[in-house]
Amino acid sequence: MAFHRVSVSVILFSVTYQLCCFAAEGAVSCNVHIVYLGDRQHYEPRLVENSHHELLASILESKEAASESILYSYKHGFSGFAAVLTPSQAQTIAGLPGVVSVIPNRILHPHTTRSWDFLRVNHFNNGILVKARSGSGSIIGVLDSGIWPESDSFKDDGMEPVPSRWKGQCQVGEEFDHSNCNRKIIGARWYVKGYKAELGPLITENGTEFMSARDASGHGTHTSSTAAGSLVKNASFLGLAQGMARGGAPSARLAVYKVCWATGGCSSADLLAALDDAIHDGVDVISMSLGLGTPLSSYFNDVVSVGSFHAVANGIPVICSGGNSGPFPETVVNTAPWMITVAASTIDRAFPVALTLGNNQTFMGQSLFVSKNLDKFYPIVYGEDIAATGADESDARQTKGKVILCFETRSQRFVATAENSVHEVEGVGLVFARFPTNDVSLCLEAPCAQVDFTIGTSLLSYIASTSNPVIKYTVPKTAIGQQASPNVALFSSRGPSSLSPSVLKPDIAAPGVNILASWSAAEAAQPFVDSQENELSPFKFKFESGTSMACPHVSAIVALIKTIHPNWSPAAIKSALITTALSTDEYGEPAVAEGSPYKQADPFDYGGGHIDPNRAIDPGLVYDTDTADYTHFLCAMGYNASSINLFTKNKTGCSKTTNFLANFNLPSITIPELKRSVTVSRIVTNVGPDWSVYIARIKSPHGTHVVVEPDILKFSPGVNKIKFNVTFWSHLRIQGVYSFGSLVWDDGSHHVRIPLIVRSVLE
Repeated sequence: MAFHRVSVSVILFSVTYQLCCFAAEGAVSCNVHIVYLGDRQHYEPRLVENSHHELLASILESKEAASESILYSYKHGFSGFAAVLTPSQAQTIAGLPGVVSVIPNRILHPHTTRSWDFLRVNHFNNGILVKARSGSGSIIGVLDSGIWPESDSFKDDGMEPVPSRWKGQCQVGEEFDHSNCNRKIIGARWYVKGYKAELGPLITENGTEFMSARDASGHGTHTSSTAAGSLVKNASFLGLAQGMARGGAPSARLAVYKVCWATGGCSSADLLAALDDAIHDGVDVISMSLGLGTPLSSYFNDVVSVGSFHAVANGIPVICSGGNSGPFPETVVNTAPWMITVAASTIDRAFPVALTLGNNQTFMGQSLFVSKNLDKFYPIVYGEDIAATGADESDARQTKGKVILCFETRSQRFVATAENSVHEVEGVGLVFARFPTNDVSLCLEAPCAQVDFTIGTSLLSYIASTSNPVIKYTVPKTAIGQQASPNVALFSSRGPSSLSPSVLKPDIAAPGVNILASWSAAEAAQPFVDSQENELSPFKFKFESGTSMACPHVSAIVALIKTIHPNWSPAAIKSALITTALSTDEYGEPAVAEGSPYKQADPFDYGGGHIDPNRAIDPGLVYDTDTADYTHFLCAMGYNASSINLFTKNKTGCSKTTNFLANFNLPSITIPELKRSVTVSRIVTNVGPDWSVYIARIKSPHGTHVVVEPDILKFSPGVNKIKFNVTFWSHLRIQGVYSFGSLVWDDGSHHVRIPLIVRSVLE
């Protein structure tokens, strides 16, 4: 598992996950296992916990041994426990009646002043924020690395008292007590038992970590303030991106669940405990910028999938980041149909820097490095032979006091790696040529500019053409509206889902590139700056990029929608987001996905499209689902019927309908294997005016003929649900090629669009 984040200063976390299993002379052992028992069989938590001890005691042969072994008893939103077990004990328990799965504990390695204006979420006029009262009354549960409560983003000035329905707590710990909670941060819990059982004691010296909900890494503070931060005037990072910082739902409350630790990652046993508590505490939305990496585990063996299912069954939408393994296909994670999976997109803000050569040629790049002493010439050299680590004395003599030009390669993909190399060989600056992307990495040790390969090649030609090549940087500026956006970010993981290709993932795209939000003041979260001219006091705001940053944008919008439509199901809210999303940029041109090369974005890049909050509050029609639909989905996926019954508490048995995957009432239609023809069905629910008439407009996928019956939907006070059929005929005989189209229901005021994805295969 991994935080889905690409840091703009360093790549802090990968998207791969590590099983907590260690091989020794051919044997494999895990300290902690999660015994998942499905939905609760009792509604009294004490009875549920007693049943866990009894089950484990039957294996360990004493109640005392069971009590010592159990780390967590999951008893609120679902049933199960985490315990220290040997592999043989885990295998024995897996065979017991009533056990859905036994999951080895996994370790998660930790994955805006402009973004809300760009999304037109504006509290100063008649936009969504006014209509939703800024999310007042909603509680957003953030499962992350904790929070820095002293940040101005978490002040509670003018907020109403904590809702009486809130059942959570403000858990005290190291440098965190009850005074750190208020009417904004209404709850704070932290979880470390699973982490310690696997990796040993935490190191908490010198601000590297805190045994409390206090955030040492900054990640949780950033995501929390993005979702629900209060208004902060004149926020910036060293003067860049200056403006009003705010969360998308600034009047919403925050419930913080610290499951990730700066010194080593996050335990899935701890994560599941946090999800169980969040359901019990009464959160309205759950935001998780983390997830398993590929290969994807089955839904019963993925704690994010398991925990989120029970949250959704309790009416709580769950929003997760989609991963940072783009632009490669089939890399999207968090693919369960009951959660909202978020891709990352750009906003229309850039940080241009001019690069002037000794021959008076000037090229434009981007940079986040701010210094008063930039405007002078430095020698520039090509750094092809500089190793990422351990440069020798000859390299140092060639590069000391010079700017180094580096190119992105398979072995050196990240600006941070190149910056470290420059620092080691005593260079004074870096020009990094890379695949075109709007994601700008943060360099604080030396001037650092990013350019594309074309400009990089021009610089290389200049270096080769003169005996004394020099270069000069200007101070970067903040530019608004000078680049077409939104585009899908280069790093954002792409579909289709490798686990269930009939379920379109990701679901939606939201801003996740160069997002400015609050940051932790912990020593571990601050950058290292060793140049006297660039000494910094601890900064309060920081740029970050990743699907981790996109996730809380969607979480905030979901909180706003829930404020307006408190009775909508999680599936209805998800449908509203997808069917109103935009497939074009702000100039009306088809949206682009960054990659090699750039291409027109498609549903595997952004799901339904780029999120449009103001349209999502009034979608007209929704495609709704419930737990019974998810039961049939799991049956169609081939899961064991008895396990499904425990998972969903549905005793109706598995449907034998072979076409259920195609007929699953999602706000998209994906047919991974179309041979000749197939007919699928959907049901739409009218949430707009009682008297409405919708007409179908079809854009057929290439090589496919599509017919909708009926092609006119007439709603009235007595008819608010209508079923329709969509028939696909393929006349494309190219194996394995996906093509894309759309179906739009239009009543003149609402344009309810769902993606159509078809992959024709040979018979």
